[in-house]
Amino acid sequence: MDGTSGEDYADRLVQLSDARWKRLLNVQTPYRWHLRRHRLGRTLDVGCGIGRNLAWLPDGSVGVDHNEASVRVARGRGLAAFTVAEWRRADQAVAGSFDSLLLAHVVEHMTIGEARALLEEHLPAVRLGGRVLVICPQERGFASDPTHVEWFDDGKIANLLAQSGLQVRRASSFPLPRRAGRVFRYNEFVVEAVKH
Repeated sequence: MDGTSGEDYADRLVQLSDARWKRLLNVQTPYRWHLRRHRLGRTLDVGCGIGRNLAWLPDGSVGVDHNEASVRVARGRGLAAFTVAEWRRADQAVAGSFDSLLLAHVVEHMTIGEARALLEEHLPAVRLGGRVLVICPQERGFASDPTHVEWFDDGKIANLLAQSGLQVRRASSFPLPRRAGRVFRYNEFVVEAVKH
């Protein structure tokens, strides 16, 4: 995760999300719709970055990220975001107080062992019956970022979730069918599980 911890990485996220063509075409609309469609409720957004998803989650949702510069950007946008150290002592870090945990474009930046440790550290904050949603890029998206460390397809994500004691409910490809992931940079694996 070292490639994602510096101010340069936060600056890169801002530049990518604020690209003029993306704003003009409003390319985030389908992704926002997709996230809302999951009806996650109060969500703990782990690896929230600059708050791209956090901004569209229900009230009371909170973001956590290891990149201090990204957290500053998210806060500057009026979002509730914490560094990892701040989260560990935050009043909001209460067991069972969140409806869902979101890991969107996070686990591919680490090894499977690191991903499991990250998931298990934050899972206690999710209530029984709550959900975990993991989103990862497909082939073209994975290859587009030099900070990506380990490839996670839907099967590997499902295995990660199951090893953490979660019941996998569904796996899908978004926004296009799975075969598009080899050429379309923004196609994603989406895997949802339930804490029981």
